[in-house]
Amino acid sequence: MKTTLTLLLSALLYVSAAAQSNFYKLGIGGGLGVTQSFADLNKHDYGLAGYGSFDYYFTPFVSMGIEGQMGEINGGDINTDPNNRQFINSYKAFALNAKLYLGALIDYDRSGFTNAIKGLYVGAGAGVIMNKMKFVVREKPNDPNGYVFPGSDSSKDLLVPLNLGIAFNFMDRSGYTRYGLNLNYQANVTLGEGLDGYNDSPIKFKSGNPDVYTYVSIGLKYYFGPMGLSIKSLY
Repeated sequence: MKTTLTLLLSALLYVSAAAQSNFYKLGIGGGLGVTQSFADLNKHDYGLAGYGSFDYYFTPFVSMGIEGQMGEINGGDINTDPNNRQFINSYKAFALNAKLYLGALIDYDRSGFTNAIKGLYVGAGAGVIMNKMKFVVREKPNDPNGYVFPGSDSSKDLLVPLNLGIAFNFMDRSGYTRYGLNLNYQANVTLGEGLDGYNDSPIKFKSGNPDVYTYVSIGLKYYFGPMGLSIKSLY
C-alpha cells in the first residue's frame, strides 16, 4: 500500500513539475516600422521610424515596459492640400506600456493552433511625444494677405499608445525562451496640437479631433535576467 501511494504521489509531482516552465523576466528589443499621420490635414502620409524597448515580465504573458521611438511623421502636400499645408515631424517619443497576452487567458496545450497564437496581445500605456518640425509650410503660398499658419515648430504632447500584436518566441540550446520576433500595430493618440505643427482656429479649420499617428513595426527581442516560474508549460 505504501509503495502504491508513493508511486501515485511521485506521478502527481512529476505531472505538476512538467506543467511548469522557467522563463526570463527581462526582455530588450528593437525594430523598424512605418508611421502614418491622422492629423488635421487631408493627406495622411507615411514616414519611417525605429524603436527600442525594455520589458519586465511578471509572467510569460503579462508585462510592463518602456519604449522609445524616433523617426518621422509626415502629412499634407503643399501642392494638393486645399490650404497648401504640409509638415514633416522629426519626432521622439517615450511611453510606458502594459501588455496582456492571449496565453494568459486560454489553455493552449490542447491544439497546435491555439499554441501558435498564444503570443497575441493587446496593450495600452502613457507617455510623451517631442515634436520637431523638420519642414512645415508656415505662409500660405500665393496669398495676397500673407496669411501665416499659427503653430509651433517644437512642442511636447502627452501620448496614449494602444497596441495590438503578436510575439513568436524561440528557445536557446538550454531549452529556455531566449529570442523573439515581434509584429506590432500601434495607434498613438496625442493630447495636444503639436503633432502636425498647426494650431489654427477651429472656426477657420474645422477639427476638434485629437491628432493620431499609427506605427506598424517588426522587431527582435532578447530575453535575459532573473528566472521566473510559470504554472503553464511554455514549450
